Order: sequence, then structure tokens, then C-alpha cells
Amino acid sequence: MAVEGSKISQASASLPPRKINLQKFAESRAAELESLHSTVSARLNNDFRSRRNKRRRTTAFDNQASKKRNRKRLRLIKVDKSNVSGLGTEQKKNESPVPRRVRRRMELKKNPESGFVTSGDGTKRLRTHVWHAKRFTMAKRWGFYLPLGLHGRGRGSRAVLRWFKQGVLLHDASYNLAVQLEGPEDSLVAILEMVLVPSTSVKSDGVSGSVLSGVTYETAMLHHVGAPYSQPIAPVTYMWRPHRQSKEDDNNNCYRSCFFQLWVWIHASAFSEGYDALKCACQKLMIDRGITINCFSREGQLAKLELIGCKAFQLLQKTAHPVSCIADNSWQLQKCSVEKDSDDFQKEKSFTLENEEDIPSRAILSFTIKDPRLLPAKETADFHEPNSIIDMQEVGASDHVNLTGNLDKKTELGSLSCPKPEGNEILSDKNLWDASSRIDPPEEENELCMEKHQQRMGFFCLDDPKSGPPGTSNKVQHSRSCHILLLKNNNNKGSPIRWSVILPISWARVFWNSLVSKGAHVIGLREKRWIAGEIGLPCFPSDFPDCCSYSSLNEIEATASREKAERCPPAVRPFRIPIPSPWNVVHTAFDKLTMRINDSAQVSSVENIVGTSSCERSDVTSFKSRNSFDAIVARTSSMLTDFLNGIQGEHLLLFPQLQITNSSLVKVMKDKSMMGKGQNGSTQISYSHKLCFVRVHLHAYKEGVFEEGAVICAPSLADVSMWKSSTGSIEGGLEMPNSAVGSYFKEQPSGNWELQEPDDPASIEYHRWPVGFVTSGFVRGSKKPTAVAYCEAVLLACLREEQWKQTAAKRRRKEIYVLVRNLRSSAYRLALATIVLEQQEEDVTFL
Repeated sequence: MAVEGSKISQASASLPPRKINLQKFAESRAAELESLHSTVSARLNNDFRSRRNKRRRTTAFDNQASKKRNRKRLRLIKVDKSNVSGLGTEQKKNESPVPRRVRRRMELKKNPESGFVTSGDGTKRLRTHVWHAKRFTMAKRWGFYLPLGLHGRGRGSRAVLRWFKQGVLLHDASYNLAVQLEGPEDSLVAILEMVLVPSTSVKSDGVSGSVLSGVTYETAMLHHVGAPYSQPIAPVTYMWRPHRQSKEDDNNNCYRSCFFQLWVWIHASAFSEGYDALKCACQKLMIDRGITINCFSREGQLAKLELIGCKAFQLLQKTAHPVSCIADNSWQLQKCSVEKDSDDFQKEKSFTLENEEDIPSRAILSFTIKDPRLLPAKETADFHEPNSIIDMQEVGASDHVNLTGNLDKKTELGSLSCPKPEGNEILSDKNLWDASSRIDPPEEENELCMEKHQQRMGFFCLDDPKSGPPGTSNKVQHSRSCHILLLKNNNNKGSPIRWSVILPISWARVFWNSLVSKGAHVIGLREKRWIAGEIGLPCFPSDFPDCCSYSSLNEIEATASREKAERCPPAVRPFRIPIPSPWNVVHTAFDKLTMRINDSAQVSSVENIVGTSSCERSDVTSFKSRNSFDAIVARTSSMLTDFLNGIQGEHLLLFPQLQITNSSLVKVMKDKSMMGKGQNGSTQISYSHKLCFVRVHLHAYKEGVFEEGAVICAPSLADVSMWKSSTGSIEGGLEMPNSAVGSYFKEQPSGNWELQEPDDPASIEYHRWPVGFVTSGFVRGSKKPTAVAYCEAVLLACLREEQWKQTAAKRRRKEIYVLVRNLRSSAYRLALATIVLEQQEEDVTFL
């Protein structure tokens, strides 16, 4: 024992000291230093001056810049301690004021608990504004400074599509703002039914129940309170705060009168209009029922980050390490290991998020996760996706979620367990849903760096282990965990899944930097629209012509286009094109097209089909003086069906009422009895109100590029036959003279655009009547380019009837042949138009 003790004492005596005194160290090594100095001086002949070939750099160097930086640093320390608002009066006269760029950078680097940073004119900036301003072209949009796109001419679509298909795209969508409604469940449902299309009552019982329970979210069109076809405002996403219903609540109706909360996410361009519509609906319901409903904005409190791409889920696994989670009984319907008919929470098995396929579409997941800056680099770099779901049945009575997949089993069970809720206890996090609760901001970056520095110093035994990190003068309480919501966006078959992360706005910059450092490619508004076109989804507000936000955005684009043209010399200045698209010209073309199609069907007069009177025709003529979208857009199958019933157009070849699949549509197309309906004027259409437009997808028949704003025209049977019979290039096809391109649409002194109808027979040969316009053109670099357009529903049905009559039943197509011409081009291109509502029941999903 004595020998062992002596060995321990000798080992401890041989250990180096934790601190080194430089003066004593130099004195003990004085002989060695003097010997080294004599050796160096002998080699240099006692000449320690710098060499001639190196003097240029040393003599030209001036440390004035470093002196200025030191002076600015000292000045900023003084400013930080004083009141910034009284900076101009409290500074000394001999001190120069702090530059604007320095003050602005200091302001943008602050991280308050809530709110946006605003400029002098009230324009708000995102929390990631500094990051974007260095790398993106910024523009004022909808009260924000937003990243318009990457620097350049806007032709980087091929690289963006490659990132989308092989990696992850990141977009800061914090300009989407939330409106929170609080009140009884039946009252909130009544409000949604007043302003949303489709409403929750239209949904099936399973879908509606999952939405009301807070398990999934839904999308719909927000309308003003009023008639069924009232003015639409914007597409919105709404979600409920999760509740757990007990057995006692099933036996009475007290559960429906409980306090519920609802979020409605609205785009910034339509937020004021949508917020006023929701408040109007709440006030109307409170007057009718005598109840209290709270409706307030959550602007400046929540941030929203969007991840798009095939590897979005893997990036979430690397970044989001949950500390706790929230589960719900509705997961019994999905691929989760939950016992059927289990009313006891203790009997529920746990589920994991190791496989993305196990998570249902439009799911809402609530987590409390660690600060991503505290995660070890090795753990995130060596991530691997697990192969199987861990069986948690043997663990006990709690839910577990595994986002990381590379933690051991003990760590997962210890850190990811969730306590058992009781009764109607709210499962979701109170900090995100409760506006009155305080959300602690993340730890300051300098504090974390100092802490890591102290750890490294302690590891190298260069500091006293008892001394902790130095304290900070900032008394704000910080946190190292954050509550977030993960939303799995609706996924079309064959396209990558999109995820949305909702988190406190004070944590946006932390997660942004972490996601970017792990490989996410950031995109702006322009790139986001490219992705929407690649997926086949509309992008708000560019693809919503019936909303006021569409007109506001097009006014900005028209002003920019006009200023760009004015900078060119008059000799090479391009002719003006209508921005926005003149939708009123479709009214002018309606009578002409129906007359032509009816003549081919041997109908005596257009009144037998359209059934409009002379006074109704005067209404259509008077519409030419207006240049607004005075029509309706059918975005649900029921809405289009009601429209067709209202105009007595049940015989038209539109099929929104069917649960369309490829086989059922083929069966309808090959039914010969379909062409016998409505013949010889037996069925009349009462079409005396607004036109109805539907969204379509355009694909080029052989070749051609469709740009934004291109006009969609009705082809004749000879046009279709010419393109279908040609085997090679279609050069020399249908094309108008270059002199007629700029006069197709003529601008009036009032600023409106009208369609110029040709008078001479030679011009009629190349003139085609418009049926709609393209709102989003082809994306360059796409393997299957798709354009988003809106066409008049009745005209599409007439074109389909005309084309099916001249085609054998076996050779009919569900697509409709149309002609597309870019506004600055003279050539028409044949395209195939697919009606979206014939492929799905609703058309309210957006990007």
C-alpha cells in the first residue's frame, strides 16, 4: 500500500502546473535564449534589418485602418451603454457620429423576443435580412424587404432545379403572418364556414376530425363575408391547437363549448384584407350568438421556414434533436405502433419518425428541441438513417419520437419521453400558442463561444477548473431549448415532400444558420416560383388573378417594365404589352367562339346555346371599358358543378363531379352517347352572369416555350390537323405578320387594353380568339416544362366537344388542344390543356 501511495505522489508531482509564469519561465531559460540569439546574430552579421526585397510590403503597410477600427469599437461600447435614441444629443462635440451602416448593423444584429426591425418608412425586415442582403437582390414587397432572387439576370433555374431534385432548398417565409382566433369550437367552425371555401363541413368526417383535433392542417381560399361567390382574398392555411378528449366529454356536449384556439396563416400581401375579413366574421357571429371570440394578430411573434427537396427530412434529422414531444391518438390511423381501441394512455405504444413514409400528409408535429448550436459536430456529420423502427413496448407508458436516429436506446428513452396528459389538457406547447406567455430568446453567440473557449482551456489545463465562464451584464433570461412545430406539406405523387418549421421569431436566425451550414441552398421569391411551376402548384399572388394582391403585384411589374423600356433608345425600344393580362377580352371572344362552334354543330343561332338577351349582351359590351378580373375562378369540384347547374350546362363536357382517375376518364371519353347530349338546341344555357375560369396545366405538343402573360387561343380543326400531321419541325406553321403582333391588343387612353378584331379577310386567316392567359410560364431546364394558365370553362367544354366530334372514340384525349402565343412573338404553338379540377376535387393547395 505504501508503494502504491508513493507512486501516486510521484506521478502527481511530475504533472505540469496548470498555469505558467512567463517571467520565471524566461529566467530559467535565459541561457538557452542567449545562445539562440548569438547564433542568429552570427548568421545575419548582427544586421537585423529587413531585406530590400521585403521592404516594399513592410514600408507600405499602414495601421491607420486598425486604429480606426479600435476607435469605432470603443465608440460602440459607449453607445451600447447609453441610450441609442438620444445618441445625437448625448454625444460629445469632439466625437464624430456613428456611421449609419454601423448603427443599422447594430440594430439588425439585435435579437428581441418579438417584432420586426423597421426602417424609417415603416418597411419591415426579416430576422435573416443581413444574411440575405449580402447574397440576394432585395426588393420592397408587401411592407417587407424580401429577397427577390439570387444576383444575376435571373437565369439560374437549372441549378435550382438540380438542388431541388438532389438536395434541400431553404426559404424564409416569415412574411406569412398568423391570425389567432379563440373561442368555443362550434363558433370557430361557424366562422370558418363563413369565410373559407371549401369549409370544414364539406370535408369528410375523418379529414374534418383530424383537422379539428389539431393533428393535421388544411388549406382553403379566404373570402369576404357575403354571397357564395364573394370576392376571394388569398389562399390560407389553418390549424387547430391540439386537445385530448376524454370519455366523459363523449357523453355530453360540454366539450364543444370549451376554449379552443385556431391559427389562420395569411400571405403578407393580403394580410390586412384577410385580417379585416376575419374580424368582421367574428363580430357578426358575436352579435348573432352573444358570445365572446378573440381575434388578434400574431405578427412579429412567429417565424416560418420552408424546406423543399428530396433530402429535407434528412436535414431535419440532423438539426432538430427533440427533448420532448407531443403525440396524439389519431396516429392510430397511420403506420404507427398504437394499439387499436386503447382508451388507456398507459397502453399506447410509442412511434418514431425514423421513416418519412410513416408520417401522414399534412401532419402537425410538436417538439421541444435543443439549441442546434450545442450539438456536437461529429454526431451531425456521421448521421445515418436507421433501418427499422425501435419497438418501445417494453419501455413503458410514454410516447417517444426519434428524429436523430443515431442516439443509443437509453438516450432516446430518457430524453424523448412525454408525460401523460389528463382530461382536456392541451398537448401542444403553451409558449407557441399562448400569446401572453414569455418566450426566452436563445443564448447569445458570444456567451456560447466563451463557454466553449473555457472548456477548451480547461481541457488543456490552462485555466482554473473552478472558475466558470464570465458573467454578462445582460439580465435577459435566455434558453437553450426551443419549441417548434413541424408541418409536412401535402405531397403529390412522385414529387419531393415539403416541410415547414414554425418557431419563435427570436430563434429564426439560430436555425437559419444551422440549416445553411448543413447544406441547405437558400432561395428567394423568384426561385420559389420556379419550384412551384416544376411541381405544378400555383404560387400566390402570381397565379391568383381573382385576388387584389395579383393586381397590386402586376402594377409593380408594369411600372418596372415601363421604366426599363424608357431607358432604351426610341429606335430599339420594344412595344408595350399588357401587364396585367387583359382578362376582359375573353368576354369579347365568347360570342364569336360559341357562334363558330355552334355553326359547326348546325345550331340555328347562338341564343339556342348561350341564351343571352339583348340587355345581357349590352352588359358584356360595357365590360370592355373595364380592365379588371370581373369573373369567378372555380377551385372546387362542387363550385364548378354549381356553376354549370346555374347556367343549365349539365351537358357540357366537363367532369368535376366524378372521382376522376385515368380509367374512369377513359371510360367517359369512349362513351359514344356523351356526344348526343345537347344537340339541335334541345338544351339551352342561361349564361347571363360572370364568366367562370378554371386552372389548367399547359404542355407543348411538339415544341415551344410558353412565357408569362402568353395568350391562349381557340384553334380551328384545321390548325390541330396541321400540327398533328406534321412529322418534323413546325416552322412555317400558323404565324401572324410581325406588324400585327403589336396591334393584337391596343391600349386605350384610359389605360385599359382591348382586343383588335381584324376587318380584312387576309388578317382573319391568322387571327385566333383568346380563351385565357398564362400566369406562370415554363421553367428553363425542366425536363417536363409545365405552364400554369386560366381558361374559361364553357369555352374549354365547347372546344372539347368540337374536337371529340371529329375524332374517333378510341383516339380521344382528356387534354384539350389550344394555341399559345407569347405576346412578343408572332408564332402560334399547339399545346395540351389539362383541367386541374378533373384530376382532383380541390384546387386550393399552393406554394
